Amino acid sequence: MKIAGKALRGIKISSALVAAGAVVLMTGCSNSSSGYVYYLNYKPEADAAWQKIAKEYTELTGVQVKVVTAASGSYNDTLSSQMNKTRCPTLFVCNNAQSIDNWHDYCYDLSDTKLHEALTSDDYCMYGTDGSLCAIGYCYEAYGIITNIPLLEKSGHTLDEIHDLASLRSVAENIHRRKDELGYDAFTSSGLDSSSSWRFSVHLANMPLYYEFCEDDINVQPARIKGTYLDRYKDIWDLYIQNSSTAGNSLGRATGNMAEEEFGNGHAVFYQNGSWEFDALTSEEKYGMSPDSITMLPIYCGAEGEENAGLCCGTENYWAVNSRTDQKNIDATLDFLYWVVTSDSGKQMMADQFGATPFKDSLSCENVFLNDAERMKNEGKYTVSWKFGMTPNSEAWRAGVTSALMDYSAGNCEWQQVEDAFVKGWEYQYKLEHRILE
Repeated sequence: MKIAGKALRGIKISSALVAAGAVVLMTGCSNSSSGYVYYLNYKPEADAAWQKIAKEYTELTGVQVKVVTAASGSYNDTLSSQMNKTRCPTLFVCNNAQSIDNWHDYCYDLSDTKLHEALTSDDYCMYGTDGSLCAIGYCYEAYGIITNIPLLEKSGHTLDEIHDLASLRSVAENIHRRKDELGYDAFTSSGLDSSSSWRFSVHLANMPLYYEFCEDDINVQPARIKGTYLDRYKDIWDLYIQNSSTAGNSLGRATGNMAEEEFGNGHAVFYQNGSWEFDALTSEEKYGMSPDSITMLPIYCGAEGEENAGLCCGTENYWAVNSRTDQKNIDATLDFLYWVVTSDSGKQMMADQFGATPFKDSLSCENVFLNDAERMKNEGKYTVSWKFGMTPNSEAWRAGVTSALMDYSAGNCEWQQVEDAFVKGWEYQYKLEHRILE
């Protein structure tokens, strides 16, 4: 039922490249006597590590590896500029559907490469509408239900009890009924102000999208959705807001910081968020929680077979190899990337800089949430991949869903309003995005 990767709509060449003229389009990047690697790095914080590993590889193989790091916030402009040069990048980063739209014709098909074979799952691949493998994710994040293990056990429950929505509901409702006795509640607040609403209009909304798109084999952005699993969205949302100390009519004022503080200070057992919360929760400067005291559970919504679900995992960092450079440069770049993800030095650098990576034999990291994701994959559980990237006019669509959730939670409307925001809102925003409104 699970679909691999993400096929993407539309193919368009960026205006900067069109302006570059036929020279680049017809002849590609320059020749040289031997293959070279030129990586235009996306992450400034990883520049030193990439420079070091590039030097090591050059000393080991004699292949020249150049790493240039774009200034923060300027990657797209830098990439367009560098692609117009004679000695252009052989390796660059795509981070979303728009990147693939713009650079599709510059993406070498990675389908039959050793780099592709090194992946643990095709969930970290981005495909073009022609079926070509345009880019491969090199790091990932995960989100789910962060859980305070000691509080769970203090309430008389264990992690092993929870394996689907029904079992999660049983545990959460029991804790909520005894909140005064225990001194803490089941869930943190599900805030719907702008600092928190993305957790539910994006991340939680991914659950019904994921299951519908898998069931209907949807690989490109659809013009409309059916909302097949919106009753499951309602079930998990109701569980959140009915088993928390924050009233539904207060969620519009509840912030992301409130939820983090509730969990970090031991006022709730469950907290929907992602692997990026690990540092805040465990650092001595903030909450100082022991890594051994926290774990991440999958988001259960009542879908059939969800006892085999893993965490929601995805990335916005994908490697693409420039198809318009010489084949010897393509080969040199592919060899370099394979060495990075398989050698001891490369794997250590990747673990240190990016945490868990989606490659076989990757090293573990300190982030227990990412290690949870890897463990579940190794156990054969399916990854709930990110489908929210397909939402049309995403900010406007998500705002509509958030507004409807707020009204519903406050008791001002029926659930149908949420379904309308989800389904009718999708169709409307799709037409706006594609300029097909009558």
